[in-house]
Amino acid sequence: MTIADRIRGLGVAIATPFLEGDSPSGTGGVDLPAFRKLVRYLRDGGADFLVVLGSTGEAATMSQEERDRLVAAAREERGNMPLVVGTGHNSTEAAVDLARRAAAAGAEALLVVVPYYNKPQPGGIEAHFRAIAAAVPDLPIVAYNVPGRTGLNLLPKDLARLWTIPQVVAVKESSGNLAQIGEIARTLPPGKTLLSGDDGLALAAIAVGAKGLISVMANVLPTETKALVDAAMEGRMDEARALHYRLLPVMDALFLETNPAPLKAALSLLGMGSDIPRLPLVRASEATRARLVELLSAFGLPVGSGGPSSSGSAKGLS
Repeated sequence: MTIADRIRGLGVAIATPFLEGDSPSGTGGVDLPAFRKLVRYLRDGGADFLVVLGSTGEAATMSQEERDRLVAAAREERGNMPLVVGTGHNSTEAAVDLARRAAAAGAEALLVVVPYYNKPQPGGIEAHFRAIAAAVPDLPIVAYNVPGRTGLNLLPKDLARLWTIPQVVAVKESSGNLAQIGEIARTLPPGKTLLSGDDGLALAAIAVGAKGLISVMANVLPTETKALVDAAMEGRMDEARALHYRLLPVMDALFLETNPAPLKAALSLLGMGSDIPRLPLVRASEATRARLVELLSAFGLPVGSGGPSSSGSAKGLS
């Protein structure tokens, strides 16, 4: 089975813990011990693949040295999970450089966001992805559509142009538009994979044809998120619905403020590093933190007591 074939099921958009610091970015460097602990937690919680340096990982604020160190640490701790590395940029030249660096550091696949800010025409989007594919021809690419951050929605007719690039094997679809998700599934070419990019739409997306989820919530509840994805993909819809209903308050709480601020508050409660994102993001509010304490405690997680061990998942800690 190829790496492209294994990018399905539960993927986790892993957060990046930071050390305390007084730099202009609002933090110190990357907290590698906490990051390693989190990778092990996700590995042992049943995640199928790992996404490093995505939006949740605050890739936009990372130095190249920090990026390299994170990829190396993830490689050492990830076990059998395929390693997908975010290399998106609004400059094609910069995106190509990031892709080459990620490949040299050991990435097994790339997550490439639709170029933001520039608002390129459909032909420009296609040319952007073709340039990256030509630079790293041995790596599969997951296209990432997240119009809420990029200001540009990759419509199904424009995604069809990307499907003609052999290295583009999957799309992480985060438009939040179920009709669009359904149309992508309806027109999906053989050998290509649709992945939900939203925890709250994972059940619905899988029901119409997605083959997995790239999750934020799984950073804190990997076992439960894996159970939801597996039940949905195996057609156990009553079970999947029950899990969705149980997890929905957590999904909502993690987006009470801009991701990953609430997630980092949750991870800090579980002993997975500090709660500080890099500026211009700031810490989650006390109200958000209190809501997370309430919800995570209901799942039996040891909130504020040192967090989960590096060898257990949420269910094993209750």
